[in-house]
Amino acid sequence: MSGTARGATVWLTGLPSAGKTTLARALARRLTAEGHRVEVLDGDEIREFLSAGLGFSREDRHLNVQRIGFVAELLASHGVKALVPVIAPYADSREAVRKRHQAAGTEYLEVHVATPVEVCAERDVKGLYAKQAAGELTGLTGVDDPYEPPEAPDLRIAAHEQSVEESAQALYALLGERGLL
Repeated sequence: MSGTARGATVWLTGLPSAGKTTLARALARRLTAEGHRVEVLDGDEIREFLSAGLGFSREDRHLNVQRIGFVAELLASHGVKALVPVIAPYADSREAVRKRHQAAGTEYLEVHVATPVEVCAERDVKGLYAKQAAGELTGLTGVDDPYEPPEAPDLRIAAHEQSVEESAQALYALLGERGLL
């Protein structure tokens, strides 16, 4: 790796339990091992620390995504690969983050982790789908709250049809194609 490594934001959008964080962490391990500066901005951790107090209304979700986008762009502008596994259900919120990056001249890649809701509900990593089905939770993205899949992401990964390693390799290949390795 050259000393002039370019930073970038890699935004992994998808439904809850789609595999976004697992994929981000797998890619982060590989990039770190190669000497890249990497941060994973996990949506759950961000909600706890940076966006504490925000709910799940459309406005609060938008504000959360904008805050994460701001931090990601800041890191990326300083040569860090910011891997962002965050649902970001609304296309306009993601587009605002893309525009922030474009205005700053910072690389931004949108990756749709396109795991179908049926598979996500079976995985149910955090028990959200079970709570929603039991009537203990409302506003679950992709079930009773909207999720707007990206129309033209930089990469669409069918994470349910391949291994984590294969998904991470596809993302790594995209970074190579864009001159970010």
